Amino acid sequence: MSVRGVRGATTVDSDDPEQIRAAARELMEEILRRNQITDFDNVISAVFTTTDDLVSAFPAEAARAMGMNYVALLCAQEIPVTGSAPRCIRVLLHIDSDRAPKDIEHVYLRDAKKLRPDLKSAQ
Repeated sequence: MSVRGVRGATTVDSDDPEQIRAAARELMEEILRRNQITDFDNVISAVFTTTDDLVSAFPAEAARAMGMNYVALLCAQEIPVTGSAPRCIRVLLHIDSDRAPKDIEHVYLRDAKKLRPDLKSAQ
């Protein structure tokens, strides 16, 4: 097995703790499903970022609620680049996988699909 990175992003309509946790959970579930990750022991860590307009909840709370109690999780703020997608949650998941990098499915949901129009998995 090798360490692989899996990227994903989603958006919410407003800075609401329930929306943030629900969107982060939906994103994580879709990343896990598309990459056939069924055992959290294969998840090394996850780094979540949010844009500076999301301050009411940590998206990592969703991962903990899913049972990722022994996975290293970190939340940070995305750099505020002018014109970037608002109310956006991003994640970089590190996993142990036998998949080749080209076979990893990165997941972009909701308005975050616009971030990576080049990826089939974002459509």
